[in-house]
Amino acid sequence: MENWTWNSLGLQDFFANQTAVDEIYGRVIKAGSGHYLIQTPEKLYDGQVSGKFHFHSADPRDYPCVGDWVIFTPLTGEDKAVINRILDRKTILMRHAAGDNTKEQLMAANVDVVFLVNALDKDFNLRRMERYLMQVYESGAKPVFILTKADLAEEVQDKVKLVEAIAPGVAVYAIDSLSGSGVDEIKKELIEGQTISLIGSSGAGKSTLINLLTGRELQKTQEVRASDQKGKHTTTHREMFLLPEGPAIIDTPGMRELQLWGDSDTVDMAFSDIDALSENCKFRDCKHGSEPGCAVNEAIEKGVLTSERLKNYRKMLREVERLDLKEKYGAHKTNRMLYGPKGIR
Repeated sequence: MENWTWNSLGLQDFFANQTAVDEIYGRVIKAGSGHYLIQTPEKLYDGQVSGKFHFHSADPRDYPCVGDWVIFTPLTGEDKAVINRILDRKTILMRHAAGDNTKEQLMAANVDVVFLVNALDKDFNLRRMERYLMQVYESGAKPVFILTKADLAEEVQDKVKLVEAIAPGVAVYAIDSLSGSGVDEIKKELIEGQTISLIGSSGAGKSTLINLLTGRELQKTQEVRASDQKGKHTTTHREMFLLPEGPAIIDTPGMRELQLWGDSDTVDMAFSDIDALSENCKFRDCKHGSEPGCAVNEAIEKGVLTSERLKNYRKMLREVERLDLKEKYGAHKTNRMLYGPKGIR
Protein backbone atom coordinates (compact mmCIF):
# COMPACT_ATOMS: atom_id res chain seq x y z
CA MET A 1 0.00 0.00 0.00
CA GLU A 2 1.59 3.25 -1.13
CA ASN A 3 1.88 6.09 1.38
CA TRP A 4 0.92 8.93 -0.90
CA THR A 5 1.57 12.57 -0.02
CA TRP A 6 0.68 15.67 -2.03
CA ASN A 7 4.34 15.90 -3.08
CA SER A 8 4.63 12.26 -4.19
CA LEU A 9 1.34 12.66 -6.07
CA GLY A 10 3.05 15.44 -8.01
CA LEU A 11 0.98 18.39 -6.79
CA GLN A 12 2.38 21.65 -8.17
CA ASP A 13 1.26 25.26 -7.95
CA PHE A 14 0.11 24.98 -11.56
CA PHE A 15 -2.66 22.63 -10.39
CA ALA A 16 -3.31 23.94 -6.88
CA ASN A 17 -3.88 27.46 -8.21
CA GLN A 18 -6.80 26.18 -10.31
CA THR A 19 -8.81 25.13 -7.26
CA ALA A 20 -11.10 27.02 -4.90
CA VAL A 21 -10.79 26.78 -1.12
CA ASP A 22 -13.92 24.64 -0.74
CA GLU A 23 -13.14 22.24 -3.60
CA ILE A 24 -11.89 18.69 -3.07
CA TYR A 25 -9.31 17.45 -5.53
CA GLY A 26 -7.16 14.41 -6.16
CA ARG A 27 -5.23 12.63 -8.87
CA VAL A 28 -6.41 9.84 -11.16
CA ILE A 29 -4.06 6.88 -10.66
CA LYS A 30 -6.00 4.28 -12.66
CA ALA A 31 -8.59 4.49 -15.43
CA GLY A 32 -10.68 2.01 -17.35
CA SER A 33 -14.24 1.32 -18.51
CA GLY A 34 -15.57 4.61 -17.21
CA HIS A 35 -14.18 4.11 -13.70
CA TYR A 36 -11.38 6.22 -12.24
CA LEU A 37 -9.41 5.59 -9.06
CA ILE A 38 -8.77 9.00 -7.45
CA GLN A 39 -5.94 9.23 -4.92
CA THR A 40 -5.52 11.80 -2.15
CA PRO A 41 -3.05 11.55 0.73
CA GLU A 42 -5.91 10.48 3.00
CA LYS A 43 -8.01 8.16 0.85
CA LEU A 44 -8.58 6.31 -2.42
CA TYR A 45 -11.90 6.87 -4.18
CA ASP A 46 -13.68 4.98 -6.96
CA GLY A 47 -14.93 7.77 -9.20
CA GLN A 48 -17.20 8.28 -12.18
CA VAL A 49 -17.91 11.46 -14.12
CA SER A 50 -21.12 13.32 -13.35
CA GLY A 51 -24.04 13.43 -15.76
CA LYS A 52 -23.33 17.10 -16.46
CA PHE A 53 -19.67 16.29 -17.13
CA HIS A 54 -20.65 13.54 -19.57
CA PHE A 55 -23.21 15.76 -21.33
CA HIS A 56 -20.62 18.47 -22.03
CA SER A 57 -17.88 16.03 -23.16
CA ALA A 58 -17.59 15.53 -26.90
CA ASP A 59 -14.03 14.27 -27.47
CA PRO A 60 -11.86 11.59 -25.81
CA ARG A 61 -9.57 14.29 -24.40
CA ASP A 62 -12.55 15.75 -22.49
CA TYR A 63 -12.57 12.72 -20.19
CA PRO A 64 -10.07 12.00 -17.38
CA CYS A 65 -7.04 9.84 -17.97
CA VAL A 66 -4.30 8.57 -15.69
CA GLY A 67 -2.31 11.47 -14.30
CA ASP A 68 -5.17 13.98 -14.42
CA TRP A 69 -6.00 16.18 -11.44
CA VAL A 70 -9.77 16.30 -10.91
CA ILE A 71 -12.26 18.15 -8.75
CA PHE A 72 -14.69 15.66 -7.21
CA THR A 73 -17.52 15.25 -4.72
CA PRO A 74 -17.22 12.30 -2.28
CA LEU A 75 -20.42 10.30 -1.73
CA THR A 76 -21.46 10.28 1.90
CA GLY A 77 -20.53 7.09 3.74
CA GLU A 78 -18.87 5.50 0.70
CA ASP A 79 -15.44 5.26 -0.91
CA LYS A 80 -16.97 6.57 -4.10
CA ALA A 81 -16.94 9.97 -5.76
CA VAL A 82 -18.41 11.97 -8.61
CA ILE A 83 -15.93 13.80 -10.86
CA ASN A 84 -17.04 17.33 -11.69
CA ARG A 85 -14.16 18.68 -13.78
CA ILE A 86 -10.56 18.17 -14.86
CA LEU A 87 -7.89 20.72 -14.01
CA ASP A 88 -5.94 22.13 -16.95
CA ARG A 89 -3.20 19.74 -18.02
CA LYS A 90 0.45 20.70 -17.99
CA THR A 91 1.49 17.98 -20.46
CA ILE A 92 -0.42 15.26 -22.26
CA LEU A 93 0.93 12.09 -23.84
CA MET A 94 -1.24 10.76 -26.65
CA ARG A 95 -1.17 8.98 -29.95
CA HIS A 96 -3.37 8.73 -33.04
CA ALA A 97 -6.03 6.10 -32.39
CA ALA A 98 -5.98 3.04 -34.64
CA GLY A 99 -8.18 3.12 -37.72
CA ASP A 100 -8.88 5.57 -40.49
CA ASN A 101 -9.98 8.50 -38.35
CA THR A 102 -8.48 11.57 -36.71
CA LYS A 103 -9.24 10.77 -33.09
CA GLU A 104 -6.49 10.90 -30.51
CA GLN A 105 -5.96 8.31 -27.81
CA LEU A 106 -4.92 9.70 -24.45
CA MET A 107 -2.18 7.72 -22.71
CA ALA A 108 -1.25 9.83 -19.66
CA ALA A 109 -1.51 13.41 -18.43
CA ASN A 110 0.76 15.75 -16.48
CA VAL A 111 3.87 13.64 -17.04
CA ASP A 112 7.28 15.23 -16.45
CA VAL A 113 9.51 12.47 -17.86
CA VAL A 114 8.81 9.63 -20.31
CA PHE A 115 10.91 6.48 -20.21
CA LEU A 116 11.02 5.15 -23.79
CA VAL A 117 11.52 1.44 -23.15
CA ASN A 118 13.01 -0.53 -26.04
CA ALA A 119 14.63 -3.96 -26.15
CA LEU A 120 18.20 -4.52 -27.29
CA ASP A 121 17.50 -8.00 -28.65
CA LYS A 122 15.97 -8.93 -32.03
CA ASP A 123 13.27 -6.27 -31.58
CA PHE A 124 15.82 -3.41 -31.63
CA ASN A 125 14.43 -0.85 -34.09
CA LEU A 126 15.79 2.69 -34.48
CA ARG A 127 12.99 3.81 -36.79
CA ARG A 128 10.37 2.91 -34.18
CA MET A 129 12.37 4.77 -31.53
CA GLU A 130 12.28 7.90 -33.67
CA ARG A 131 8.48 7.68 -33.72
CA TYR A 132 8.29 7.27 -29.95
CA LEU A 133 10.61 10.21 -29.48
CA MET A 134 8.40 12.46 -31.57
CA GLN A 135 5.36 11.58 -29.45
CA VAL A 136 7.21 12.54 -26.28
CA TYR A 137 8.27 15.89 -27.71
CA GLU A 138 4.67 16.47 -28.76
CA SER A 139 3.54 15.84 -25.16
CA GLY A 140 5.86 18.45 -23.66
CA ALA A 141 7.59 15.93 -21.38
CA LYS A 142 11.30 15.09 -21.18
CA PRO A 143 12.34 11.88 -23.02
CA VAL A 144 14.74 9.26 -21.61
CA PHE A 145 15.63 6.04 -23.44
CA ILE A 146 15.77 2.81 -21.40
CA LEU A 147 17.27 -0.07 -23.41
CA THR A 148 16.37 -3.41 -21.84
CA LYS A 149 17.53 -7.02 -22.25
CA ALA A 150 21.21 -6.16 -22.41
CA ASP A 151 21.88 -9.78 -21.42
CA LEU A 152 20.33 -10.98 -24.70
CA ALA A 153 22.14 -8.55 -26.98
CA GLU A 154 25.54 -8.29 -28.60
CA GLU A 155 27.49 -5.05 -29.07
CA VAL A 156 25.38 -3.25 -26.47
CA GLN A 157 27.51 -0.11 -26.38
CA ASP A 158 27.40 0.18 -30.18
CA LYS A 159 23.60 0.08 -30.02
CA VAL A 160 23.61 2.70 -27.26
CA LYS A 161 25.64 4.98 -29.53
CA LEU A 162 23.17 4.42 -32.37
CA VAL A 163 20.30 5.54 -30.12
CA GLU A 164 22.29 8.54 -28.90
CA ALA A 165 22.85 9.50 -32.55
CA ILE A 166 19.09 9.64 -33.30
CA ALA A 167 18.28 11.42 -30.03
CA PRO A 168 20.76 14.29 -29.53
CA GLY A 169 20.84 15.46 -25.92
CA VAL A 170 18.62 12.62 -24.66
CA ALA A 171 19.87 10.34 -21.87
CA VAL A 172 20.23 6.67 -22.86
CA TYR A 173 20.58 3.80 -20.37
CA ALA A 174 21.14 0.09 -21.07
CA ILE A 175 20.01 -2.39 -18.40
CA ASP A 176 19.87 -6.11 -17.72
CA SER A 177 16.48 -6.62 -16.10
CA LEU A 178 17.31 -10.11 -14.85
CA SER A 179 20.42 -9.20 -12.88
CA GLY A 180 19.45 -5.58 -12.26
CA SER A 181 22.67 -4.36 -13.87
CA GLY A 182 22.38 -0.72 -14.93
CA VAL A 183 19.21 -0.04 -12.95
CA ASP A 184 21.06 2.07 -10.36
CA GLU A 185 22.10 4.42 -13.17
CA ILE A 186 18.45 5.09 -13.97
CA LYS A 187 17.81 6.29 -10.41
CA LYS A 188 19.42 9.66 -11.18
CA GLU A 189 16.29 10.30 -13.27
CA LEU A 190 13.98 9.56 -10.31
CA ILE A 191 13.17 12.93 -8.75
CA GLU A 192 10.69 13.20 -5.90
CA GLY A 193 7.55 15.07 -6.86
CA GLN A 194 7.83 14.30 -10.55
CA THR A 195 5.74 11.91 -12.64
CA ILE A 196 7.28 9.39 -15.03
CA SER A 197 5.48 7.41 -17.72
CA LEU A 198 6.65 4.31 -19.54
CA ILE A 199 5.88 3.67 -23.19
CA GLY A 200 7.17 1.02 -25.53
CA SER A 201 6.37 -2.09 -27.53
CA SER A 202 4.79 -5.22 -26.13
CA GLY A 203 7.48 -7.41 -24.64
CA ALA A 204 10.02 -4.58 -24.27
CA GLY A 205 10.17 -5.07 -20.50
CA LYS A 206 8.11 -2.20 -19.08
CA SER A 207 6.39 -4.34 -16.44
CA THR A 208 9.69 -5.91 -15.41
CA LEU A 209 11.22 -2.43 -15.06
CA ILE A 210 8.28 -1.32 -12.89
CA ASN A 211 8.88 -4.30 -10.60
CA LEU A 212 12.61 -3.55 -10.40
CA LEU A 213 12.12 0.13 -9.58
CA THR A 214 9.40 -0.46 -6.98
CA GLY A 215 11.08 -3.49 -5.45
CA ARG A 216 7.78 -5.36 -5.62
CA GLU A 217 6.00 -7.73 -8.00
CA LEU A 218 3.36 -5.18 -8.98
CA GLN A 219 3.00 -6.04 -12.65
CA LYS A 220 2.66 -9.47 -14.24
CA THR A 221 5.29 -10.44 -16.78
CA GLN A 222 5.33 -13.09 -19.51
CA GLU A 223 7.94 -14.64 -21.72
CA VAL A 224 8.24 -13.30 -25.26
CA ARG A 225 8.00 -15.54 -28.33
CA ALA A 226 11.39 -16.95 -29.26
CA SER A 227 10.67 -16.64 -32.99
CA ASP A 228 10.35 -12.85 -33.14
CA GLN A 229 10.89 -11.62 -29.55
CA LYS A 230 7.37 -10.16 -29.52
CA GLY A 231 5.49 -10.02 -26.24
CA LYS A 232 1.90 -10.21 -25.12
CA HIS A 233 -0.06 -7.32 -23.60
CA THR A 234 0.70 -8.15 -19.96
CA THR A 235 -0.38 -4.62 -19.00
CA THR A 236 -3.98 -4.02 -20.08
CA HIS A 237 -4.66 -0.66 -18.47
CA ARG A 238 -2.87 2.50 -17.38
CA GLU A 239 -1.97 2.76 -13.72
CA MET A 240 0.20 4.94 -11.49
CA PHE A 241 2.52 3.60 -8.79
CA LEU A 242 4.73 5.24 -6.16
CA LEU A 243 8.47 4.56 -6.32
CA PRO A 244 10.57 4.34 -3.13
CA GLU A 245 12.65 7.31 -4.33
CA GLY A 246 9.56 9.52 -4.39
CA PRO A 247 8.33 10.00 -7.98
CA ALA A 248 5.14 8.49 -9.33
CA ILE A 249 5.41 6.20 -12.34
CA ILE A 250 2.74 5.27 -14.89
CA ASP A 251 2.74 1.98 -16.75
CA THR A 252 0.91 1.76 -20.08
CA PRO A 253 -0.08 -1.17 -22.32
CA GLY A 254 2.46 -2.15 -24.95
CA MET A 255 1.94 -0.99 -28.51
CA ARG A 256 2.11 -3.09 -31.66
CA GLU A 257 2.22 0.07 -33.75
CA LEU A 258 2.40 3.78 -33.13
CA GLN A 259 0.36 6.02 -35.38
CA LEU A 260 1.65 9.54 -35.05
CA TRP A 261 -0.09 12.52 -33.52
CA GLY A 262 1.60 15.87 -33.97
CA ASP A 263 2.82 18.39 -36.53
CA SER A 264 5.88 19.22 -38.60
CA ASP A 265 7.43 21.27 -35.77
CA THR A 266 7.42 18.20 -33.52
CA VAL A 267 8.96 16.09 -36.28
CA ASP A 268 11.76 18.68 -36.53
CA MET A 269 12.32 18.37 -32.76
CA ALA A 270 12.66 14.60 -33.02
CA PHE A 271 15.06 15.04 -35.95
CA SER A 272 16.92 18.03 -34.57
CA ASP A 273 20.16 16.95 -36.30
CA ILE A 274 18.50 17.13 -39.73
CA ASP A 275 16.81 20.40 -38.79
CA ALA A 276 20.19 21.88 -37.78
CA LEU A 277 21.89 20.67 -40.95
CA SER A 278 19.09 22.23 -43.03
CA GLU A 279 20.20 25.67 -41.85
CA ASN A 280 23.33 25.25 -43.98
CA CYS A 281 21.54 24.19 -47.16
CA LYS A 282 22.05 26.52 -50.14
CA PHE A 283 18.31 26.93 -50.65
CA ARG A 284 15.92 27.82 -47.82
CA ASP A 285 13.20 25.48 -49.18
CA CYS A 286 15.63 22.59 -49.82
CA LYS A 287 13.85 19.22 -49.88
CA HIS A 288 17.14 17.33 -49.41
CA GLY A 289 16.72 15.56 -52.73
CA SER A 290 18.84 16.45 -55.76
CA GLU A 291 19.22 20.16 -54.97
CA PRO A 292 22.78 21.52 -55.20
CA GLY A 293 24.41 22.62 -51.97
CA CYS A 294 22.26 20.38 -49.75
CA ALA A 295 23.97 20.12 -46.36
CA VAL A 296 21.85 17.10 -45.39
CA ASN A 297 22.95 15.05 -48.40
CA GLU A 298 26.55 16.13 -47.80
CA ALA A 299 26.27 14.78 -44.25
CA ILE A 300 25.03 11.45 -45.63
CA GLU A 301 27.95 11.28 -48.09
CA LYS A 302 30.38 11.92 -45.23
CA GLY A 303 28.76 9.23 -43.05
CA VAL A 304 27.60 11.75 -40.45
CA LEU A 305 23.94 10.97 -41.17
CA THR A 306 22.31 7.80 -42.49
CA SER A 307 20.01 7.74 -45.51
CA GLU A 308 17.57 5.61 -43.44
CA ARG A 309 17.17 8.45 -40.93
CA LEU A 310 16.42 10.96 -43.69
CA LYS A 311 13.95 8.50 -45.22
CA ASN A 312 12.09 8.12 -41.91
CA TYR A 313 12.11 11.90 -41.43
CA ARG A 314 10.36 12.34 -44.76
CA LYS A 315 7.93 9.52 -43.98
CA MET A 316 6.91 11.08 -40.66
CA LEU A 317 6.46 14.49 -42.28
CA ARG A 318 4.09 12.88 -44.80
CA GLU A 319 2.18 11.20 -41.97
CA VAL A 320 1.57 14.40 -40.04
CA GLU A 321 0.67 16.18 -43.29
CA ARG A 322 -1.92 13.50 -43.98
CA LEU A 323 -3.24 13.72 -40.42
CA ASP A 324 -3.63 17.49 -40.72
CA LEU A 325 -5.51 17.16 -44.00
CA LYS A 326 -7.77 14.43 -42.59
CA GLU A 327 -8.70 16.72 -39.71
CA LYS A 328 -9.63 19.48 -42.16
CA TYR A 329 -11.24 17.58 -45.03
CA GLY A 330 -11.93 13.99 -43.94
CA ALA A 331 -10.26 10.74 -44.95
CA HIS A 332 -11.83 10.27 -48.43
CA LYS A 333 -11.04 13.75 -49.71
CA THR A 334 -7.54 13.59 -48.22
CA ASN A 335 -6.78 10.38 -50.12
CA ARG A 336 -7.77 12.07 -53.40
CA MET A 337 -5.72 15.18 -52.57
CA LEU A 338 -2.59 13.21 -51.68
CA TYR A 339 -2.76 10.28 -54.08
CA GLY A 340 -5.12 11.36 -56.87
CA PRO A 341 -7.98 9.34 -58.36
CA LYS A 342 -5.66 6.46 -59.30
CA GLY A 343 -4.03 6.27 -55.89
CA ILE A 344 -0.69 7.66 -57.11
CA ARG A 345 0.83 10.76 -55.54
